[in-house]
Amino acid sequence: MGFNELNSVEHYIIHQLSGVNLNSNVSEPGEEYGATWKYESASSLKRNTTEVLVEDKVKKALVRLNPEIAANPGLADEVIYKLRAILLTVNQVGLVKANEQFFEWLVGDKSMPFGENNRYVPVRLIDFEDLTNNCYVVTNQYHVRHRETKIPDIVLLINGIPIVVGEAKTPIRSSISWADGAHEIHEVYENTIPQLFVPNILSFATSGKDLYYGAIRSPLNYWAPWRLENDEDAIAKRLGLGDVGKELSDLLSPVRLLDILKHFSLFSTDKRKRRLKIIPRFQQYEGANKIVERVKEGHIKKGLIWHFQGSGKSFLMVFAAQKLRKTSELKSPTVIILVDRTDLDTQISGTFNAADIANVETTDSIKELQTLLERDTRKIILSMIFKFRDAKPDMNTRDNIIVLVDEAHRTQEGDLGRQMRAALPNAFLFGLTGTPVNKADKNTFWAFGSQEDDGGYMSRYTFQDSIRDDATLPLHFEPRLVDVHVDKENIDKAFAEFKESTALTDGEADALNKKSAKMAAFLKSPERVGKIVKDIATHFTEKVEPHGFKAMIVTPDRYACIQYKEELDIYFPTEASKVIISTSNNDTLEFKQKWGVDVSSQEKIIEIFNDPNSELKFIIVTAKLLTGFDAPVLQTMYLDKALKDHTLLQAICRTNRLYPNKNFGRIVDYYGVFDDAAKALQFDEESVKTIISNLSELRGKFPEAMREALSHFEGVDRTIEGFEGLEAAQNAIKTDEAKDAFAKDFKYVSKLWESLSPDAILDIYASDYKWLSQVFESVKPPAENMGKLLWFTLGAQTTKLIHENIHVGEVHQLDEFILDADVIEEIFNNPDPKNAKKLEKILIKRFKKHAGNPKFKSLSERLEALRDKAEQGLITSIEFVKELCKLAKETIQAEKELEAFIQEKTPKAALTELFLELKTNKTPAVVERIVNDIDAHVRMVSFDGWQQTSNGEREVQKSLRKILWAKYKIKDQALFDRAYAYIKEYY
Repeated sequence: MGFNELNSVEHYIIHQLSGVNLNSNVSEPGEEYGATWKYESASSLKRNTTEVLVEDKVKKALVRLNPEIAANPGLADEVIYKLRAILLTVNQVGLVKANEQFFEWLVGDKSMPFGENNRYVPVRLIDFEDLTNNCYVVTNQYHVRHRETKIPDIVLLINGIPIVVGEAKTPIRSSISWADGAHEIHEVYENTIPQLFVPNILSFATSGKDLYYGAIRSPLNYWAPWRLENDEDAIAKRLGLGDVGKELSDLLSPVRLLDILKHFSLFSTDKRKRRLKIIPRFQQYEGANKIVERVKEGHIKKGLIWHFQGSGKSFLMVFAAQKLRKTSELKSPTVIILVDRTDLDTQISGTFNAADIANVETTDSIKELQTLLERDTRKIILSMIFKFRDAKPDMNTRDNIIVLVDEAHRTQEGDLGRQMRAALPNAFLFGLTGTPVNKADKNTFWAFGSQEDDGGYMSRYTFQDSIRDDATLPLHFEPRLVDVHVDKENIDKAFAEFKESTALTDGEADALNKKSAKMAAFLKSPERVGKIVKDIATHFTEKVEPHGFKAMIVTPDRYACIQYKEELDIYFPTEASKVIISTSNNDTLEFKQKWGVDVSSQEKIIEIFNDPNSELKFIIVTAKLLTGFDAPVLQTMYLDKALKDHTLLQAICRTNRLYPNKNFGRIVDYYGVFDDAAKALQFDEESVKTIISNLSELRGKFPEAMREALSHFEGVDRTIEGFEGLEAAQNAIKTDEAKDAFAKDFKYVSKLWESLSPDAILDIYASDYKWLSQVFESVKPPAENMGKLLWFTLGAQTTKLIHENIHVGEVHQLDEFILDADVIEEIFNNPDPKNAKKLEKILIKRFKKHAGNPKFKSLSERLEALRDKAEQGLITSIEFVKELCKLAKETIQAEKELEAFIQEKTPKAALTELFLELKTNKTPAVVERIVNDIDAHVRMVSFDGWQQTSNGEREVQKSLRKILWAKYKIKDQALFDRAYAYIKEYY
């Protein structure tokens, strides 16, 4: 039988969790009591394939865990009815919303009138206190039928409720990985059988080599590996079932899953008003739990969390704060989140508010913070560190106050240690930093690190950890130093003449000379800035923009920002760049009006920048947004400023956030900060090598990588063109193993090509790379074969190169014409029956695409009549071709009209048309403003399928009334009804 995904991975998972060996049908004895998984075959579970709950187990749990239902077991059916209702609405409300609704039942937040005198009492589906009270079942090949039948490999159920779905893939094919299983869950199962995922805590995928997990609707690049706490070998790449099994058993243990369910599941809203589910990465889970455990133990009153930039400290604080507040033995604690910069305050408060965390207060003044503490407020308080300035001693002496200090390295540790400890003498104090704590920051350990913690920190997540786990991206450093020749003799001569002509004293001249000799004067030389911006324009156009990414330019000072902006406008539209700087009281009114950016304007600019389709491509800064700025679309930083230590590291890590098709963050260095970056990381030289790779190193690796890729085709003459050459190449890699090996080597070459392009070294290899690309394209599996995601990971640069070669005809199209006027004319003038047959096939395909459209139905019927005539010999072949061409021309015209109609009938266009049509003397002239207001409000409150729900219709009608009746005073019922009808049709 050999090895396959069923006997090698799927059965291994079941054996690992339950002790049952399905390969030999031997069950290892397990403990009779305890929170452990028990294997039951899918066929033995009492359920229909259209149901996802095992209702008899759900009912038993309800009776077992709820005294009121135990007294009247019939009440369990009422609860099950409510649960079924949520499952049925998934297609109307969306999977995340349905999951959120079911989550409230799972964690015991829902109540029913089952008490005495119909008193509402909480309903428990799961026992979180005594885990042995729950029924844990692992099963496989779990058939679920909705529109079609799907069979997930592994399903875990607690009390009859499916809370985990897993997919196992073969361990013996190098081109198959966990990503294939995750893709199947995310793209196939969640869309075809969404009801199975309504109660879902998490899903996982493994090929027996590594294990990744993710939340519902989470794209693959946000799936994460699970690690074992205090694992000495965690840095090494895990390979083999044994190591994956340990991670699997840890992640899927009942205690872990129920902890994630109750304390580490968040529902958040993004900028586009989409609902998201967030579950923790391992480092967030471990860090938050270490904080909670330390507070519960109560002996050590502080701790340092050191997690690398970009690895998710904001959510770590959210998870920690949420669990601290929910831990009953802490007796309703106060959790204070402190930041030290306004931009970080906005980021942190935005994270908390978007995640709908209960009982959160944001303080706007020192007095307000002090008032909250003096009143013994039991909530989560967000504040800034400077608000503790001059705080009174013993402001609150409770010992269940927990303070989490974000970016602790930048805090004035002496003041913090003195003033905060005096104000909150018994509080727990935890510092979180993403920046290495080096010799310059000794006091960080003193303020936050505990002597009991090895190395001074209670949790550390390093550069290597974050890159290994795909939590952040590597940084590529590209030095592009600019030669500045200083003609000292001419400067001295010119300065002497200037001194004489302006009658300066020696003292005044020395002061002026000293000031003008500062580095900034050289950096801001117009000639130098002009050359750098020209280089930026070329680099961005060739290496950044084609991939869909954006850039930040960091300049020496505020005035340099304006210099760079004015130069950049020569190469790009003015809308392509924005300057974000602060202004001061000493600035002129004209400067403030032109360049000043307030908080709301800054937020709007950032929102536009984060939109991948917006015209804004560059943000130009000198100090702002170098910390606390999260823009995943930012890939390249053009750096022309002296930054050191943690400031430098924080700045360059703006580029390391995850984003689709983004493989690394890039720093283009015009100043020469690479040595300083190394110094900032000097505590761990190996880390420097891992996190920052100088592009010259990649340049050295490229020739060998090309040789490896070409070695698969020894003896193949690459100068032979046409099918003979392609056939020879394919024969050289005809086995699956050979194809996999070639795919692996070509993938590596393509990544290097992406990083180096358009470096001159690539010119030498362009023809070989083009040849490899075409061979790769010719043997790539078809798109519907999702079992080989390895083949679909090429970057935009490589794909562009392949497509360019196809378009110029080096890969010939054989089966299909492009349907346009020129092609039709050619067939009309040269009526070849073969071409006519192809044209006929194209028309049939087009008519199918527009099925249901009366216009195309009529054209389709005419084609059928024409074909009947030809078959009966009523028209000649030439007449048939000419009539066919006439029909094709009408089809093109109909498609153009349809496209124009679709563009014209956008929601906003339709509303505009309505208001212009119904405009009266009483209707305001500002139609555009009315339409924009309606559009914005409706998009905010509407959701997929809102027209089919009474709640959805009510919310949309309410929003429309607010705008028409309250804001614009248009109380015209007929107009309201027409506008609502348009919204119902077009939104």
